[in-house]
Amino acid sequence: MAKPQRLFVCQSCGASQPKWAGQCPDCGQWNSLAEEAAPVVTPFAAKHSLRSGGRRIELAPLAAEVAPPPRRATGIPEFDRVLGGGLVAGSAVLIGGDPGIGKSTLLLQAAARLATAGHAVVYVSGEEAMDQVRLRAERLGVAGAPVQLGAATAVRDILTTLEAGTPPALVVIDSIQTLYSDQLEAAPGTVGQVRACAQELIRYAKTSGAAVILVGHVTKDGQIAGPRVLEHMVDTVLYFEGERAHSFRILRAVKNRFGGTDEIGVFEMVTSGLAEVANPSALFLTHRDQPVSGSVVFAGMEGTRPVLVEIQALVVRVPTGATPRRAVVGWDSGRLAMILAVLEARCGLGFAGCEVYLNVAGGLRVTEPAADLAVAAALVSALADRPLASETIVFGEIALSGEVRPVSQGVARLKEAAKLGFSRALAPASGTAGHSGREIATTGFTSLAQLVDHLTGTA
Repeated sequence: MAKPQRLFVCQSCGASQPKWAGQCPDCGQWNSLAEEAAPVVTPFAAKHSLRSGGRRIELAPLAAEVAPPPRRATGIPEFDRVLGGGLVAGSAVLIGGDPGIGKSTLLLQAAARLATAGHAVVYVSGEEAMDQVRLRAERLGVAGAPVQLGAATAVRDILTTLEAGTPPALVVIDSIQTLYSDQLEAAPGTVGQVRACAQELIRYAKTSGAAVILVGHVTKDGQIAGPRVLEHMVDTVLYFEGERAHSFRILRAVKNRFGGTDEIGVFEMVTSGLAEVANPSALFLTHRDQPVSGSVVFAGMEGTRPVLVEIQALVVRVPTGATPRRAVVGWDSGRLAMILAVLEARCGLGFAGCEVYLNVAGGLRVTEPAADLAVAAALVSALADRPLASETIVFGEIALSGEVRPVSQGVARLKEAAKLGFSRALAPASGTAGHSGREIATTGFTSLAQLVDHLTGTA
């Protein structure tokens, strides 16, 4: 057995010395050398070292002409929009969502349109029998599409079937949590099984050029079940969002190696399946004859697409001594607490003895800070019982100092509002540069106090 060697390593610069010294000869630091055990070099370790014996890889310069990957349109423009223009050959896509949200419906419609266009498509279901898939296809009106169906849960059987013929253009696996590999003695859906099955299917996609879409279950927190490494392994991760009480669904990309993650696809659940929504703003706006206090239209952005959504606020006085409630639906409750604090500290409005209810109409969840000014306007309107004009939109970010800060893509928000018939906008003073002002009249604010004075008429 080899005799263990001792080294003295400088704790300041990391240099090693064969013997101790009061001063490090490399960095000059005093009393920094500490004794550590040196790695033992044995014949076995030298034989199995990974520093030699491998194949040299070819290194190429970063600056090189690379053609963009060809894409294959699925026939559903909203789906292609989120994917970045269509499916990329050899890519692996993971789509997750709550049970019953419409994942299988969307993928069956996309598979049917691709097959009708002349591409080979294989749909493998591990949760349903083939007759159940056929019944769903009849309800969706795509029963005549030449889609090859399969019902299997063994990944070895699936890969053997796919390798036997010409690689298809698209393979849909519904779902990855139901598959199992006979090389592991574990139940389907466990961390090891999900990772092993996904790795084999992704390897098939890369070697054959077929696009593989994996359906993933989600946990109660909304995250895809299984190992987190599953999202790192695939090329694209999509989440299908929506509320059961509402008919619309939103397809959102959180990872995309072949495109951006700032796009969404909006669908509406109808009797014939999922229908695309060309104008999402029409779903989230309430049409009224008379304006109502506390109701404000917010011009938001979902990716590169402007979306107008109605924000509703209700402020109710409570008896003295009662604890007021703060209820929020569709927005961040912490953000609401911040806006209320700014309104009280910077504008002198009292919400301490009031219950505050905030709702984003249509069930959409707003996350961008550009909704701060719209929420503040809705709260002031509800507190003062002064409704805004129905043809007015509001957007802007609020700082803790009460400053109204500009937001990105302000001109695009104004153009979308003008297209839908809005004629006035309350926005940051410096956030609409480049807008001609011919289509929609814009009132700019530099502080939240100016907005409060404008809404209450106390300027």
